[in-house]
Amino acid sequence: MPTKSPHTSTPAHAVRPPLPAHTLSRDNIWPALPLDDWKDTYATLHLWTQIVGKIRFAQTPWQNHSWHVTLYVSTCGLTTGPIPFGDRTLAIEFDFLEHVLWLRASTGHFRQVMLMPQTTARFYAELMERLSELGFAVSIDERPNEIPDGIKFSEDKIHAAYDARAATKLFRILTQANRLFTTFRSGFLGKASPVHFFWGSFDLAVTRFSGRTAPRHPGGVPALPDAVACEAYSHEECSAGFWPGSGPVTEPAFYSYAYPAPEGFAAAKVKPDAAYWSKELGEFILPYDAVRKADDPDAMLLDFLQSTYDAAADLGKWDRKTLECAIGRPGVVRKI
Repeated sequence: MPTKSPHTSTPAHAVRPPLPAHTLSRDNIWPALPLDDWKDTYATLHLWTQIVGKIRFAQTPWQNHSWHVTLYVSTCGLTTGPIPFGDRTLAIEFDFLEHVLWLRASTGHFRQVMLMPQTTARFYAELMERLSELGFAVSIDERPNEIPDGIKFSEDKIHAAYDARAATKLFRILTQANRLFTTFRSGFLGKASPVHFFWGSFDLAVTRFSGRTAPRHPGGVPALPDAVACEAYSHEECSAGFWPGSGPVTEPAFYSYAYPAPEGFAAAKVKPDAAYWSKELGEFILPYDAVRKADDPDAMLLDFLQSTYDAAADLGKWDRKTLECAIGRPGVVRKI
């Protein structure tokens, strides 16, 4: 029988001494995470999050712009949220503090997969075995998305790195990005995405929409069906996010782009001075280290999000008066 989680006692590993109100230093809240220091772990985690994300994809009805496949920042890492399996649900969560992948069912049963150095093939096999033990049957496409020449998960014995300290640092950064993206999102009345993590491109993102349709996307994203890309970019948008870096950007960074990019967008003056336009990516880039080292990281990142959106909305002639509102405040009802 599957192990049933206790309801009347606290697991031993969860017992902690009382903590002061704030226990993290500035360097822990905004930790350094140079790409070269954890690139192997990054590559492995990219694949592991894809495996988990594809389980959600296989079970969840399609939502606009692939919003049904994403992961979400939790209090310890990244979670799928509830995944429907008939009359039951399952949540899968990467715990980057205890370094465990949790599988929790709505029946109260659970399983674990330890996050540690191991091949992607082994991680995949153990995860599928734990799902079977819980009585969840699921089949996924084993080919990675948005990774050129990806190896099937069950055959990948190359990607096997897991640096626990780097995983925790990534979680700390995602926590701050999620908090500030959520604040920024509150200043928009129009259609806007949740703040969510796309495992295909391994980035945390939030998107605002003008309300108008966009020209058909040309597709051509590696290992991604053109139909998915076309549906994702079906409407005009301005999207911002964080990712650890790749390709021409060899450092963790925040980004912002518009689709379609209005004329003059690349030459727009945005804040802060550390931000720049990447011709290769077609988007504005703000190095994470500039935010981390700033006197006021919150203000710097919010300036970047707002100024790049301003450029997209003004140059794209969005109906800003109808779409926008003041930034939300906790416990204060928005004035009409």
